[in-house]
Amino acid sequence: MSIRLAFAIAMMSAACGNDHGVVAPSSPVGDVPAFDQRTGDPANGWRALIEEGYVGCGVPLTAYRKVFNQQIPASYRLPERTGANAELPYNMTAFTTASGVEVVTPNCLQCHAQHLEGQLVIGLGNHTSDFTQDVGFLANAAGGLVEGDAERAEWQRWRDRMVAIAPHTITRTIGVNPADNLAAVLFAHRDVDTLAWSDEPLMPLPPQIVVPVDVPPWWHMQKKHAMFYVGAGRGDHARIMMTASTLCVDTVEEARQIDAYFPDVRSFLLTLKAPAYPHEIDAARAAAGKTVFEASCARCHGTYGESETYPNTIIALDEVGTDRTLAQGAGQFAARYLNWFNASFFGELSHLAPAPGYIAPPLDGIWATAPYLHNGSVPTLRALLDSTTRPKFFRRSPGAYDRDAVGWRFTALASATPPPGADANEVYDTTQLGYGNGGHTFGDALAPADRDALIEYLKTL
Repeated sequence: MSIRLAFAIAMMSAACGNDHGVVAPSSPVGDVPAFDQRTGDPANGWRALIEEGYVGCGVPLTAYRKVFNQQIPASYRLPERTGANAELPYNMTAFTTASGVEVVTPNCLQCHAQHLEGQLVIGLGNHTSDFTQDVGFLANAAGGLVEGDAERAEWQRWRDRMVAIAPHTITRTIGVNPADNLAAVLFAHRDVDTLAWSDEPLMPLPPQIVVPVDVPPWWHMQKKHAMFYVGAGRGDHARIMMTASTLCVDTVEEARQIDAYFPDVRSFLLTLKAPAYPHEIDAARAAAGKTVFEASCARCHGTYGESETYPNTIIALDEVGTDRTLAQGAGQFAARYLNWFNASFFGELSHLAPAPGYIAPPLDGIWATAPYLHNGSVPTLRALLDSTTRPKFFRRSPGAYDRDAVGWRFTALASATPPPGADANEVYDTTQLGYGNGGHTFGDALAPADRDALIEYLKTL
């Protein structure tokens, strides 16, 4: 381990993982129990997801149009939307605030939809988002485009939140997500009882070292008893899902109004199906791969077909061996933020209690969900199943699908220095804190023919 990395780990532990004298709620490794869930209307959930203003604030629509005034391609629009939303890309929503100003803000599809093989897949984690830039600078710049006092007040409210989160949400590479650090910053700025926003943080902020996550697909929620890679999200899932509102929803009353339709949103997620592999599959090889899978993988990941099973099991860190940083209290999983959530409005129906390990996810649609592991550090299934082939440094190529290796095409690099014509944020450096690609070596012992067969079978899920 380098001196720099050791220092970063120590700083992360001191600032986030070790809240002196604060007991962190936790769950054991092993099986995750089921929790009662509220039901809802899937059709209304889809409408709410793409039409409602659950984020609570945004940039005034007039200012947005001054910058983005070109026709959005059809593949980036949702045909069922009307009004101002009909002209916006699928991941943006226009709504009218309580002050009467129409604003535009990202919706949940910003992170939970992605184009793949020419199709927009709703529910697929976005693996091309760029969180390497300072959003506070852009938020400040938008102020020069607003008109009138009402618009300026709405812009100011949105800008203040963006400036607050900006230093804590900058990732090292394109494609990974800072969601867990974002949640911690927002919790730190809110009164636990009233949800009122405070310009000054009410408890220590997380370090400005973003531990990355790869956004999991929504269709996993049909099987999972707990949310998040560390199995932290327990109880009512709809209440946990609506924490996107902590950006700008400043009262419990407004939060309850949003909560009223979030069971509908969750019900919509339960209707999503994993996309079928769109290319030819060798049926005989896939059949052989099923035998390999059931002998080597099913204990943790379940079985597939007519009689499916899914164990909902969290695997201990020492067994799975993957990067430990997230499971050791990074971002919202530090003790103080867990306790804030559990004592707040959100904790009325749900609670956060992470385990010291990672949940073995369902594998439905695994062909589509590259890159792999909780931090997106492994670009292909082939590399996931043979750890000796994983690159220490690589340049992501998210627009080019690799049918043979199943996942992204990538270029392995000799160092973290970007190749000519590339930027540093295009390079995935697995030596950085939270970006490690070790562990999950369960496929290493497979014979090459068995590994090939297993990969072919995984395309069928």
